[in-house]
Amino acid sequence: MAERSKPWVMRTYSGHSTAVKSNELYRANLAKGQTGLSVAFDLPTQTGYDPDHPDAAGEVGKVGVPVVHLGHLRQLFEAIPLSEMNTSMTINATAAWLWGLYLALGEEQGADLRQLQGTTQNDIVKEYLSRGTYIFAPEPSKRLIVDMVAYGITNAPKWNPVNVCSYHLQEAGATPVQEIAYALATAIDILDALRDSGKVEPNEMDQVVGRISFFVNAGVRFIEEIAKMRTFTAMWDEICRTRYGVDDPSLRRFRYGVQVNSLGLTEQQPENNVQRIVLEMLGVTLSGDARARAIQLPAWNEALGLPRPWDQQWSLRMQQVLAYESDLLEYPDIFAGSVVMDAKVKELTVAAQIELDDVLALGGAFAAIEELKSRLVASQAERVARIESGEQIVVGVNRFTETTLSPLTSGTSLDSILTVDPAVEREMIDDVVAWRKNRDDTAVRDALQELARVARSSEPRDNIMVPTIALAKAGGTTGEWADALRAVFGEYRAPTGVRVGVANRGDQFASLVARSRAIGEHRGTPPKLLVAKPGLDGHSNGAEQIAVAARDAGFEVVYQGIRLSPEEIVAAARDEDVDIVGISILSGSHLALVPRVVKGLRDAGVDAKVVVGGIVPDEDAAKLRAHGVTAVYTPKDFSLGAIMSDLLGMVESLN
Repeated sequence: MAERSKPWVMRTYSGHSTAVKSNELYRANLAKGQTGLSVAFDLPTQTGYDPDHPDAAGEVGKVGVPVVHLGHLRQLFEAIPLSEMNTSMTINATAAWLWGLYLALGEEQGADLRQLQGTTQNDIVKEYLSRGTYIFAPEPSKRLIVDMVAYGITNAPKWNPVNVCSYHLQEAGATPVQEIAYALATAIDILDALRDSGKVEPNEMDQVVGRISFFVNAGVRFIEEIAKMRTFTAMWDEICRTRYGVDDPSLRRFRYGVQVNSLGLTEQQPENNVQRIVLEMLGVTLSGDARARAIQLPAWNEALGLPRPWDQQWSLRMQQVLAYESDLLEYPDIFAGSVVMDAKVKELTVAAQIELDDVLALGGAFAAIEELKSRLVASQAERVARIESGEQIVVGVNRFTETTLSPLTSGTSLDSILTVDPAVEREMIDDVVAWRKNRDDTAVRDALQELARVARSSEPRDNIMVPTIALAKAGGTTGEWADALRAVFGEYRAPTGVRVGVANRGDQFASLVARSRAIGEHRGTPPKLLVAKPGLDGHSNGAEQIAVAARDAGFEVVYQGIRLSPEEIVAAARDEDVDIVGISILSGSHLALVPRVVKGLRDAGVDAKVVVGGIVPDEDAAKLRAHGVTAVYTPKDFSLGAIMSDLLGMVESLN
């Protein structure tokens, strides 16, 4: 048998409820053959709030594990030596804090920090453009990234302090060309800032460049995805060589991990997601010269809710069968010399270079957030319109919709998704209150003061990681770290990117516009929709597409962006005198937040209709309707035209 290449690191993206329960899950996954960890944090942890903060209500433990203090990280990695683990942490705005906790725990465990391996995602640009868990404005956020990289080069040189993440760009609608260009522009922005910061020596820049890693997406068009990865690899090599003068080919290597596409996973016939995931995995494994170094696969039922351990095991087994049963790893790059592949790579390279040059001409990725956001919203609108028109086929959604009842999702003997016990939030609040009572308050206060001083400092010798680690050891909390920096840096609201007329809607929308005009002529004002995102959920793609489609259908639309409190939504509905309040929630906190909004509207005398969109199980939808919600839309309701028709019908009924 031919000598086999070494398999990639195999992970599952996981974490829920509490650190103790997540630790049980991690150890079970490692026992099943997983070779690395990928930690999912809950939204309060990602956005810098402790569980007892009012903005954390309904969100604790829902989409990941809450980590508030060093005690939680001890629980999370109980019986998991950090010195033997390759850990990926999907954390961005609070990345410095979580890494500080990790390094503090590593010291406790006696690990040599210079040997620790892992990654903090730490790509704030894609948070502004897609995922939404930002706190601070671009410039102070860039400063935090610079400090982490500079600290890592000296103290934890095997750690990847930044993982430029194009994954969420594709989820937000990016084409392959946009995904390549915007990710490379982000990396260039970070490296230029490091070079000019005075925090790394000129002779260290080669090593700095070598620590930049990437996290990409792979869609079902896996041939194009292979070409995309080969393009990424070649363009990054050229940037490293010509822009930063890196001569060592090993330091110019495009090192990337991947989670394959979740955007294309469907609620309808969800069993089809299995083959989608497998095909997408091929896009980042078939080409030996552009193969992923680490892979995590989504679960088949993510469009339904939070996957169970069994679902994650299925995704892990997909990787293992490909790596250990197939002959993939016995061959060199099977696309070397391919005329078709070379032509596609050339096509993507030319187009991506033009797009990259354009972004750099705008001042770079950090400076061009508003423009890039608008381009992504437009690109997503075009994609949605293609699916709605049938031009882009999605099996089980707009073609081949006839189906036999699925044994995977029917019946009552096995719940098809994991649910988080609502008591977890109360447990975590009690935990953090007790933690604060049993620490040295003076040490915490001193560490916070030093953190604020360093944040205000522009001296190259001051690095945010030093007081961050000190605060972690003193017993500080996620919310305290973030609040100290909020007091210095302030907070930021990213642009929404919502414009009118960005997609070709067809005849159906022409009739919707006519209905909207008729309403306006009858009562003197057009139909008016408030699109609202309560809670900490930052995944705004759906809300943005509803806002764009509603404008294209003739609605006047009010959309103020993400992370609004129920009280702010009520005030906007009252002040704007809207007909409909459309609430978008993807974090699973709909039962906690929507009733608060509905009650607030009624108490304020607002009689607008309320509709909800998100990943909402049928039994939860029934509960929402009982609270006064008129309609609930889930991923199976892919036709924006049909949704707009429903909304216009609601307004017509009011008149």
